[in-house]
Amino acid sequence: MSDLRNVSSNPHIRAKDTTSRIMLTVVIALLLPAFFGIYNFGFRALVLILISIATCVLTEYIYEKLMKKPITIGDFSAVVTGLLLALNLPVSVPFWIPVVGGVFAILVVKMLFGGLGQNFMNPALAGRCFLLISFTSLMTNFNCDAYTGATPLASLKAGESVNVLNMILGRTAGTIGETSVIAIVLGACVLIVAGVIDLRVPGSYIASFAVFVLLFAALSGIAISPAYLSAQLASGGLMLGAFFMATDYVTRPVTKKGQYIYGVILGFLTAIFRIFGASAEGVSYAIILGNLLVPLIERYTMPKAFGKGGERS
Repeated sequence: MSDLRNVSSNPHIRAKDTTSRIMLTVVIALLLPAFFGIYNFGFRALVLILISIATCVLTEYIYEKLMKKPITIGDFSAVVTGLLLALNLPVSVPFWIPVVGGVFAILVVKMLFGGLGQNFMNPALAGRCFLLISFTSLMTNFNCDAYTGATPLASLKAGESVNVLNMILGRTAGTIGETSVIAIVLGACVLIVAGVIDLRVPGSYIASFAVFVLLFAALSGIAISPAYLSAQLASGGLMLGAFFMATDYVTRPVTKKGQYIYGVILGFLTAIFRIFGASAEGVSYAIILGNLLVPLIERYTMPKAFGKGGERS
């Protein structure tokens, strides 16, 4: 009988979702901003995306092979990491940049901490931040055949006006995957409809960012207006980060209350970095710092177990 039945204590929860299905859905959703990035920046963007994905998948495979661990590349999590990393790169970077970033993201941030589900921060963003710190000039050079000059965020930082419609459509400089708000939001709709994400984290993130960026801009003497707020929301990696990276199952809080708090913290930090920081962008660092605060958030938002001080229902 022991071979036929598995006896375990309740509760018994069954779900059709698997890691591979969820990750594959994320890949499909990311194809929209990826295809637009290829259309916007050309063949070089496609090459960078393929290099980044191949590096992440191979790094995970080689590590698990050498460590004699089960091979997990079939869960598509390494593909998601490679694709997200590539979408956060300027198209002008050398081809070895996604290799270095991919190895760091998978080997250092993911595998050395136990693999999928054990990493303490988003691997793709950690890889991007590592590249930003190590190769700042390469990672902040957005000049290419399609666009030259400052990004919209840099122009806003300098007090210049920007074309919000071009930013929404994607006719602007930036990283491969962050330029088109429409493509990102359509991809996010795929995740929402599929039930992979909800609006707790991205909604609280974007809403709180809007409040804090207006507040901090006013305190800094920056002229605020609907056009300024629209430009801040549509520029940079805010939408990509809010829907595709802040919602990472592993590095976000598990409690509903914690997810709202997490989103507000991300909005606060992003506004701080954008208005008062030396760099025009702040999404990557905000999410990484938010990831580090997740254990603290969960400590104070996790419901107490019955009999351990919890309220009776």
